[in-house]
Amino acid sequence: MSKDMDSKFEKGPRKSRDNGDEGGDEKRGGRGFSRRKVCRFCADKNAKVDYKDQATLKYFVTERGKIIPRRISGNCALHQRSVARAIKQARGLALIPYLVLAG
Repeated sequence: MSKDMDSKFEKGPRKSRDNGDEGGDEKRGGRGFSRRKVCRFCADKNAKVDYKDQATLKYFVTERGKIIPRRISGNCALHQRSVARAIKQARGLALIPYLVLAG
């Protein structure tokens, strides 16, 4: 390599983003550790996903009508797919709305 190429890769003092506070994640408001969410259908074997059960499906739909993702709801992949299928089926039968317009 040439001399000017070597100068690009030289290790020098790094610029830090430290704004004066020390201590780590708890002061910065980082993600931190939280308890793992558990799938309510796996935990309670009596609970079933049913497109006719609007009370259960409303927990998995936002106020705007969007399906809540798995990472937020805590469902396992198997039950998240069945919940999404049930919500779409209930929407098709007009049991729950596709969309709620803010007005």
